[in-house]
Amino acid sequence: MELLILPLICGIISLIFLSILAKNITKEKVGNEKMKEIATAISEGAMAFLKKEYKYLSVFIIVLFIFMGIFLSIQAACAFLVGALFSMASGYVGMKTAVKANVRTANAAKTGIKEALGIAFSGGSVMGLCVVGLGIIGITILVYIFNFNIEYITGFGLGASSIALFARVGGGIYTKAADVGADLVGKVEAGIPEDDPRNPAVIADNVGDNVGDVAGMGADLFESYVGSIISAITLGSFVAVSIGNNALIYPLILSALGIISSLIGILIVKAYKGEKPQKALNNGTTVAGFLALILSSGACKYLFDSLTLFIPVVVGVIVGIAIGKITEIYTSSDYKFVKKIAKECETGAATNIIEGLAVGMKSTVVPIILIVIGIIISYIGCGGMKDSMIGLYSIALSAVGMLSTTAITIAVDAYGPVADNAGGIAEMSELPKEVREITDKLDSVGNTTAAIGKGFAIGSAALTALALFASYTQAVNLESINLLNPLTLVGVLIGGMLPFLFGALTMESVGKAAGEMVEEVRKQFREKPGILEGEEKPDYARCVEISTRAALKEMILPGVIAVLAPIIVGILLGAEALAGLIAGGVVTGVMLAIMMSNSGGAWDNAKKYIESGVYGGKGSDAHKACVVGDTVGDPFKDTSGPSMNILIKLMTIVSLVFAPLIVQFGGILFK
Repeated sequence: MELLILPLICGIISLIFLSILAKNITKEKVGNEKMKEIATAISEGAMAFLKKEYKYLSVFIIVLFIFMGIFLSIQAACAFLVGALFSMASGYVGMKTAVKANVRTANAAKTGIKEALGIAFSGGSVMGLCVVGLGIIGITILVYIFNFNIEYITGFGLGASSIALFARVGGGIYTKAADVGADLVGKVEAGIPEDDPRNPAVIADNVGDNVGDVAGMGADLFESYVGSIISAITLGSFVAVSIGNNALIYPLILSALGIISSLIGILIVKAYKGEKPQKALNNGTTVAGFLALILSSGACKYLFDSLTLFIPVVVGVIVGIAIGKITEIYTSSDYKFVKKIAKECETGAATNIIEGLAVGMKSTVVPIILIVIGIIISYIGCGGMKDSMIGLYSIALSAVGMLSTTAITIAVDAYGPVADNAGGIAEMSELPKEVREITDKLDSVGNTTAAIGKGFAIGSAALTALALFASYTQAVNLESINLLNPLTLVGVLIGGMLPFLFGALTMESVGKAAGEMVEEVRKQFREKPGILEGEEKPDYARCVEISTRAALKEMILPGVIAVLAPIIVGILLGAEALAGLIAGGVVTGVMLAIMMSNSGGAWDNAKKYIESGVYGGKGSDAHKACVVGDTVGDPFKDTSGPSMNILIKLMTIVSLVFAPLIVQFGGILFK
């Protein structure tokens, strides 16, 4: 137990470091009065949404806390409460910092790209360090209090997962409703540029970058991070008899060493003196990854006097990097897939959408093969053929390895929305053209890093879900799953259907909210013709209100379905049917996550590729067709796709947490 001091110290260090970064951001100059006015509107809109969202979530937390306390245990309920509160705290801190960093990044861009990168990256780093700091502190304290009692600790993961789902769905609906409304009426119909202050939806669009891509993304990766650690500890409890109690501590040590490595990587990015932001971010990420591997090998040798269990850590890191690179190939305009989509825009929106869907579907092949190879190597390399539990434990370790440098992964990812907001503020404040060029360069790099971050999230979700699934089978004493059993097959079919239902509900939610936004923007243009002439000020607050109301209303049903479906199937049809549901959900959920995220990313960058001047550039028929594709892709990549990762992990961890209930009451229809 004395080794638990290391992850606790590393978590505290990360919180101290983020406090220093946040304080330094606030010391930077904000800019002129116009910039302050716009930044204040964005900040107030973002924080108002988060406060309302947390009020809604408080009701959910209280209800589930009481339910768990009655039917499971007060210890599990308390762990759930801590996980939920820590997840909410990480989202709040990250977004609070992001809305301070955006205007300061825009002002720093007047000086140069290095200065702007430094502030934007600091804003992202606060989010990353808060996620890993609160995550590892929470798990370590609960492990110490409950003495590695998995039945209680998994409640922390459930709290993180449930809040992540609502935050991702709610934030995704908000940001895409505003984005779609702003694009369809502003760009396509009115022909005004992106982030034009004449667009009534422009403030809501910038607010959405924060609530969706910062707070939502932070809660998402908080859940991934703690989920991977909890799944490894859970399986470690089953193999501790054969390889020692260090199997329980190893995942926490790996994560702690990853924090140290990420801190060094963050400092390397901050110290970069060149003019290429992509190179700075790559340098920091690469150093962090290699350092994490070196330190992890030493930890493995110390804990087990062997490097066997270091194999899955290496596999996890390599697979994560490879999936990120493949994601970049399918979504970056530097490669043929995005260029082909842009080419199809010459013949209209329909062919653009057809090609984008095809690219997304094809993009599932290589990542799935990489995940499969990673699973096989981890399983066999650690002796899974002789002892299946050690093999499954090693798969969980590969997920921990993949997410060990989560702090810098999130920092690189969250820096993108800060840069995007900075560009919007620069445009609306009418800063010199060269300032917007700098923020656009930062934003362009941010699009690529966001796509890579999504690849990491998808890969880790698949591995973590598999590990949690294995933990569930042990908790309900399932040695095998018989697909010839009709109830199991029913579970597989229901589980396979749920991601499609979930995707449909979230897509429809964006469509409804966007439709209302489109009508509002059209109404303002119609009733106030002076807006387009620059003589009247749009009603920004009305658009912010529409996105807020729609997001909070529409996030409820998908979230409730994700939590209740496993419990209902388990109670009605039994433990084996629930195992089938998890299996079916993981398979289709991972596929949809990859397809939706990559199609959306490819459409987005195809639009930007045309805007660079090819095929007629901005305002051409090809550009208008590409904007339509990008509009379809927005909820794909920023709402439905990322939510799939959380859905499959939430269903597995709900099943694991409520396993005692399933064992006692499961299959009541056939008793």
